[in-house]
Amino acid sequence: MSIGYLIFRAKCCSKTCSVLNLQKPYVINTRYLFDEVSRRDICSLNSQLASHVRSRDFLAVWALFRRVHCARLDLDAYTFTPVLAACSALPGPERGRQVHGLMIKAGSDTGMGTVTKTALMDMYSKYGYLAEAVKVFEEMEFKDVVTWNALLSSFLRHGLAKESIGIFAAMTRSERVEFSEFTLCSVLKACAFLKAIRQGKQVHGLIVVLGRDLVVLGTALVDFYSVVGFISEAMKVFSGLNGRVDDIMRNSLISGCVQNRKYKEAFFIMSTMRPNVIALTSALAACSENLDLWIGKQIHCVVLRFGFTFDPQLCNVLLDMYAKCGKISNALSLFDGICHKDVVSWTSMIDAYGSHGRGAKALELFRKMDEEGSGVLPNSVTFLAVLSACAHSGLVDQVRECFNLMRDKYGLDPSPEHYTCFIDALGKAGQINEVWCLFNDMAKNGFKPTAAVWAALVNVCSLNRDVTMGEFAAKQLLELEPDDPAYYILLSNFYAAINKWDVVDNLRSIMRKKQLAKKPGSSWFTVANCRENVPINLVKSNR
Repeated sequence: MSIGYLIFRAKCCSKTCSVLNLQKPYVINTRYLFDEVSRRDICSLNSQLASHVRSRDFLAVWALFRRVHCARLDLDAYTFTPVLAACSALPGPERGRQVHGLMIKAGSDTGMGTVTKTALMDMYSKYGYLAEAVKVFEEMEFKDVVTWNALLSSFLRHGLAKESIGIFAAMTRSERVEFSEFTLCSVLKACAFLKAIRQGKQVHGLIVVLGRDLVVLGTALVDFYSVVGFISEAMKVFSGLNGRVDDIMRNSLISGCVQNRKYKEAFFIMSTMRPNVIALTSALAACSENLDLWIGKQIHCVVLRFGFTFDPQLCNVLLDMYAKCGKISNALSLFDGICHKDVVSWTSMIDAYGSHGRGAKALELFRKMDEEGSGVLPNSVTFLAVLSACAHSGLVDQVRECFNLMRDKYGLDPSPEHYTCFIDALGKAGQINEVWCLFNDMAKNGFKPTAAVWAALVNVCSLNRDVTMGEFAAKQLLELEPDDPAYYILLSNFYAAINKWDVVDNLRSIMRKKQLAKKPGSSWFTVANCRENVPINLVKSNR
């Protein structure tokens, strides 16, 4: 190999290094590049790239690929596939776009196989570029089941469950594609998201007809039936496996049972296994949703008995459960006992104070987090909690202070929810002019007002008798949410406040024609007899 050729290759590398964001040392150190990389065959290099991916050392994949790209021209599909997988896991879309650009520039984009194109699809989907992922899919000549599964996952990842079922229907029309267990699990997730009971049962029937292994698909079926409220069907799936179950399936069924208030069944399953953090966390989350303090306390006993208080996530959910059940002192004791408080811990406690009308305490805790070197930075959810707490307590100056702090100190862009809290606080304080200044500021920042924002504006105008702007906000609210009974009630109250009873009668007439009815108020209460068969000794100790 001549010196002239080395110089020529170094110049080539310097021109192409911008494609992969290469630094000059990789061009100058030609001896390292060519001694280490050029002497090895491309198969061994591809094998090493794949090995780094399997060990999840994605930065090592990228570093090796940069050296290979500078030293060689014979890159193939087995080179690009692991690199694309690494790009999917690394932050920022730049690397993946650069690699795709290199594939096109080298003319190898069209000749790449199905596996590489599927990796390219998956990469764009994980970056959030669904349109690009679909374009890659449409350009593929041959699509196997893995490719279809990648497309299904892409749509599910973006919350497009209905479209995912449409993709599954398209798969059924393709004679060359046979479903895999992953396909059926994805479709069951989509059905659960849509609460599509009939379609989910059809998928269950398809699983039985095809003779697929229920052990593999059991957790997905249990999750589906639990979400749609058919817990008895979930129990049938579980029982039909004749003990061939793992803790993942047990955890899923425990969560489903507690969510559907089947406590006896949930604790029976827990008694057959050693409790774990995942099962207890999901059960506590369901207790928070159902405001069930009695069962939550039982689970807390299990947490203490098995020494799970070290887990921050479990303690955060336990804190949230006590707060939602009205036990603010218990929540505070848990918060004080968490050794390594994360942003969720602080936010949960701030929100707990706010939900109990203790805005001053919520603000005090937020300032402690902000000023005393807690080591934890507040996020947008933290600011939403403190803004809501202050707004409900009438602390309008403090709301303004926190809103400005969010942007100026932490560089966080307010969302419509943050604006709604600020508007609510200003309206209650009678500062109607500042409300509309804030609304204009929101428009300047490119935010399109949501229904909640318009509802807050209607409420503000009702409190301050601002007829003109109130009617404007009311019109916008009805256009956005023409079928929400709660908003019709809000608008009726507004027009009643300004003595426009003909409009009130018209709104009520529309509600009757559309058969809209306000949901009745409700509260959870516990009947002791319902729990007479629930064991106090929840689990058997395996110690």
